[in-house]
Amino acid sequence: MANSIVILNTLVIIGILLCAFLTVYFENLLSSIIALSILGSFTALEFIMLHAPDVAIAEAAVGAVLSPVIFIVALRKVKGGERR
Repeated sequence: MANSIVILNTLVIIGILLCAFLTVYFENLLSSIIALSILGSFTALEFIMLHAPDVAIAEAAVGAVLSPVIFIVALRKVKGGERR
């Protein structure tokens, strides 16, 4: 049982690092925002595994949903301004 938890924890941390790298690496801003949202989901999963459900709920709400929505709305507003 402990072995599977260690393996799952390692996979989640690798996912966090990969998404953080991809967030910076992508040149397309929408792809970066999506990678950032997935990063928030992995972080929420890590908090669940660390037995901190209150922090996981906050991270899922803010890191995986609210921040990407705000970034996408801001990106649409900025790109809308470029077309005029």
